[in-house]
Amino acid sequence: MLRQLRSFSSTSASLKNLKIGLIPGDGIGREVIPAGKAILENLPSKFGLNFEFVNLDAGFELFQKTGTALPDETVKVLKEECDGALFGAVSSPTTKVAGYSSPIVALRKKMGLYANVRPVKSVEGIGRPVDMVIVRENTEDLYIKEEKTYKAEDGTRVAEAIKRITESATTRIAKMAYDIALKRQSIRGTVQSLHSVPSVTVTHKSNVLSQSDGLFREVCKAVYEANPEEYNGIEYKEQIVDSMVYRMFREPEIFDVVVAPNLYGDILSDGAAALVGSLGVVPSANVGDNFAIGEPCHGSAPDIEGKGISNPIATIRSTALMLEFMGYSEPAAVIYEAVDANLAEDKIKTPDLGGNSSTNEVIEDIVRRLN
Repeated sequence: MLRQLRSFSSTSASLKNLKIGLIPGDGIGREVIPAGKAILENLPSKFGLNFEFVNLDAGFELFQKTGTALPDETVKVLKEECDGALFGAVSSPTTKVAGYSSPIVALRKKMGLYANVRPVKSVEGIGRPVDMVIVRENTEDLYIKEEKTYKAEDGTRVAEAIKRITESATTRIAKMAYDIALKRQSIRGTVQSLHSVPSVTVTHKSNVLSQSDGLFREVCKAVYEANPEEYNGIEYKEQIVDSMVYRMFREPEIFDVVVAPNLYGDILSDGAAALVGSLGVVPSANVGDNFAIGEPCHGSAPDIEGKGISNPIATIRSTALMLEFMGYSEPAAVIYEAVDANLAEDKIKTPDLGGNSSTNEVIEDIVRRLN
């Protein structure tokens, strides 16, 4: 199971049996989750990992059929039987649907997955060098969904939403961001040499939201200053969120680890995907103290559903990220290298990257590169 980031370890020589929950969700989630399964099934035997899989339900389409977006049984199986999980995609209606709320948001809360970790990394020699990790607080901010609509005195409608930032949630997300920065420093590779000194950039809007974002900023800084021996090697930075967006696109190479409240982290991580060509290559992991769920950053993509051209790379990288947070860094590295080799060769790629290959052709090519 997941340990603190600083205690990641490779697998032992003995065979290790791991049970992984597979939650395809909606749309192309059903097409890309098999990619994660195929990668795990084809990992080199030297790692001594044996995988068992359990198919689980969740999603908007399930809600339309049953009235439930996240069955209790799915949560029960994840908590009681699984070592990790992969989540595909979820459709998000743009208008209010009575009784419906996002299953992935609910799953994060029920499983205690308080961090969404999204690495955004370019392949060496392709485009502009980018190697950052966006660490997004996963449980609060405007995403607590405490909203109301009422009529003002003049009869017009008013909508209000509560933005909640707590010291406890901010403390744990700050610690995770600093731990990730230290971990990345210990395993620097070619592109990661952009950052000779690890840094964490705290992103906020405390110049306007002095109470809520002000608390986020203050706590992140306090955690850093309270641990001088542990975090001494990390450069502490701050960035107002609007200027963060500007600098992220103008100077992406200057950012190492970025930590942000829920809403800003959501926007920044999707925007950062543009730096590496497509949401189809950007992974994420929903992480808590005892569990991790790999989740590609793309949505359910109904426009390409069923065409066999969805990009599986985000799911494959999310699978590696899940393994990394479970403590299996060496097989995760092999998966990352296989994906990078596929992208660097620039021959077998899906249409979102300018190619004409199918989902299965990309999966087969990456599987071939694992050994």
